Amino acid sequence: MSRRPVYVLLGAGVAGHFAADALRQAGFDGQVLLIGAEPVRPYDRPALSKGILQGTKEPQAIVFQPEEFYREREIDLLLGRAAVAFDPAARRVVLDSGESVSYDRLLIATGANPIRPRLPGIDLPGVHVLRSLADAEALRAGLLAAERVLVIGAGFIGSEVAASARALGREVILLDLLPAPMSRVLGPELAAVYADLHRAHGVDLRMGRGVAQLRGRDRVEEAVLDDGTRLDCDLVVLGVGVRPAVDLATAAGLAVDDGILVDEHCATSAPGVYAAGDVATWWHPALGRRIRVEHFDNAGEQGAAAGRAMAGQPEPYAPVPSFWTDQYDTTLQYYGYPVPWDQVVLRGDAAAFSVTAFYLAEGRIVAAAMLNRPKEHRSARRLVAAGAAVDPAVLANPDTDLRALSRQFAAG
Repeated sequence: MSRRPVYVLLGAGVAGHFAADALRQAGFDGQVLLIGAEPVRPYDRPALSKGILQGTKEPQAIVFQPEEFYREREIDLLLGRAAVAFDPAARRVVLDSGESVSYDRLLIATGANPIRPRLPGIDLPGVHVLRSLADAEALRAGLLAAERVLVIGAGFIGSEVAASARALGREVILLDLLPAPMSRVLGPELAAVYADLHRAHGVDLRMGRGVAQLRGRDRVEEAVLDDGTRLDCDLVVLGVGVRPAVDLATAAGLAVDDGILVDEHCATSAPGVYAAGDVATWWHPALGRRIRVEHFDNAGEQGAAAGRAMAGQPEPYAPVPSFWTDQYDTTLQYYGYPVPWDQVVLRGDAAAFSVTAFYLAEGRIVAAAMLNRPKEHRSARRLVAAGAAVDPAVLANPDTDLRALSRQFAAG
């Protein structure tokens, strides 16, 4: 009797979960071992900054699947264990428990780690990051006891945390070096709408400012900004970004550059080793260059693509990236390529926080973001997918029938 092959998945997050399921759906009948550093089954990470912080969801409600799901598919879970090294030549993984596991194929889906700036006082009690369920539970407990919250970094996580803290009735200061929330991704036009949204909900925006140090005795009590301004705060949230967790890959000699380098089939530079999710920088055949995307949709879809490739059913992974964010009573849906644009066209009523932004490069639509306009989502996706060249005045005109317009390009 021949030995059953062993496929090991490092990282029991979104990418690891969907890779394991895809392996079984593709007919792989060897052993599937899903190893996760957190002691919980894979869960819906975007819920951490919203439902978990606000108390509208319990931790068990965000877990993807019950234990029976994994048992029925013969997916072995090894939780509360982290890999500390792996040897691509020997095809062996070493865990923090001292155990070692041999593999035939390996997926690295270790995600990313929050950046902690090197600031005086950064290690004071009351200073939080948000990446894991444990982080979210600790932050929620802190928010319930806090009065004045400082959020450093107005990217997606920082902006969502600020909105959740306001939903809990806390005073919130949202600070960023950039001129408006999420402006690096959304551009100044739509970011300005979000600045108005946060101000309308009582957030004290301090844009264009950085933190020089945090101060306090037994816990954080104030922040000193780069212009000398002193802000009282009894809780600080760091939302200044993440770094892909590439230490294992680097030590093992894999090619790394802002993530583990993989091809369009999620294969790394080492035979039998794949990577997916936030940790992977992959070759996008439609764009003709490498990209890395830090969003839920990509982690799930790329994890599934890696699972199919590991099972012997590779297909080029070439999606149009998408993501969403919920803040207050608004939902933003974004669909498009992470490429430079030279024009942004707004359609709708920005004052009512109901607007669609079209991003154009050389006259063609490369991305679209719909804020509280779900009826335009499908049409906008078609226009992006087609790389449609549309007169900006036509896009901005509220009387333009986007559905009919998108069908023209879909048919063409």
